[in-house]
Amino acid sequence: MTVYFIGAGPGAPDLITLRGARIIERAPVCLYAGALVPDELLELCPPGARLVDTAHLDLDQILDELVAADRRGDDVARLQSGDLSVFSAVAEQVRRLEAAGVAYEMVPGVPAFAAAAAALGRELTVPTVGQSVVLTRVARNATAMPPGETLAAFGRTRALLVLHLATHLADGVVAELVPHYGADCPAAVVALASRPDEVVVRCTLGELGDQVRAHGIRRTAVLLVGQVLAASEFADSHLYSPARDRHDCALPQPVAADRTP
Repeated sequence: MTVYFIGAGPGAPDLITLRGARIIERAPVCLYAGALVPDELLELCPPGARLVDTAHLDLDQILDELVAADRRGDDVARLQSGDLSVFSAVAEQVRRLEAAGVAYEMVPGVPAFAAAAAALGRELTVPTVGQSVVLTRVARNATAMPPGETLAAFGRTRALLVLHLATHLADGVVAELVPHYGADCPAAVVALASRPDEVVVRCTLGELGDQVRAHGIRRTAVLLVGQVLAASEFADSHLYSPARDRHDCALPQPVAADRTP
């Protein structure tokens, strides 16, 4: 059998990949992340499938379910919100599956920050304004951040910051970032991205804490800070530049090898 870790996307049921949906349709066991996974995805499960809400299970209990399925020879669709590559808590599950000799596969999904960018109608990398995106979080009451990975350190780059799990600490975020970005730096908070009750707030960094409170945003949200959020005066990308075509044409062409005997 195989445990398929599936990025279930940011919330809209149609933002799951075709690969993920097809695995759900044939998996006799489905573990899903409670309120973070839309009910419509569970409706894809085959009749009689074992459905397990992991919202109130600890890691050992989740692994017990996966190992039990392995012993029965049942494939598992393990649905996790967003994408598996960031803040998914997949690493510790994979480590235990490897120790238990259980096969697994990872199926990527649409990450929350991408859904937030779509809600804002913004590209997060804009020519001459910002070409880097920092995905990070705040450590208070959570797993400690590694040394050097601080908001102040990231702030000194002035790159676009996307903060997960930080809405309840918005005032602290503002205090740490204002010295580097300035209080008038463009900012935004997107909650429940891609869902019917999505909330999109555009503001400045200095207003961010007040706006989070004013809209009652507590969870399932990302904070974004950076000049690209309001960029309008910037050079066109080199990708579509006529100069690029001229440059490409000027490149030396391959010379055919002389095969004369």
